[in-house]
Amino acid sequence: MAGKLTTHILDTARGCPASGIKIELWLVEEQAGEKTLLKTAIANSDGRTDSPLLADREFQPGIYELVFHVGSYFAQHIDNLPHPAFFDRIPIRFGIANSEAHYHVPLLVSPWSYSTYRGS
Repeated sequence: MAGKLTTHILDTARGCPASGIKIELWLVEEQAGEKTLLKTAIANSDGRTDSPLLADREFQPGIYELVFHVGSYFAQHIDNLPHPAFFDRIPIRFGIANSEAHYHVPLLVSPWSYSTYRGS
C-alpha cells in the first residue's frame, strides 16, 4: 500500500469544518535552511482537500511544513476580531519516515488557539 498525506481543518469556535482556507505544503531542507513550495490547495466544504496533498511517487520521507492561512477565514466568519489577528498563518512542521503509511495532519482551530496531532 502506498502512503499518502491528508489534512482536515475544523473550526472549533463555530463548531464546523473550515472551508475556503488556503493551505500550503512545503518541503523543508533543514541543512540548507531552505523551503520549497510543493503545493497550494483550498479546503473544501468538509474542511479537507479534494485529493491527498502527497500520494504515490510524490510521497517521500522527509521534513514537511503545512501552512494554514486562517486569518482571512476568521475575519470573514467572526465579527469584531482584533486587527491584526492573533493567528494569521499557522505553520505545522512534521516528518514523514514511512512512505507506506497514511499521515493525516488535522488542525483544530479558533481565532485564539489551535491543536494538531497525527491522525489516521
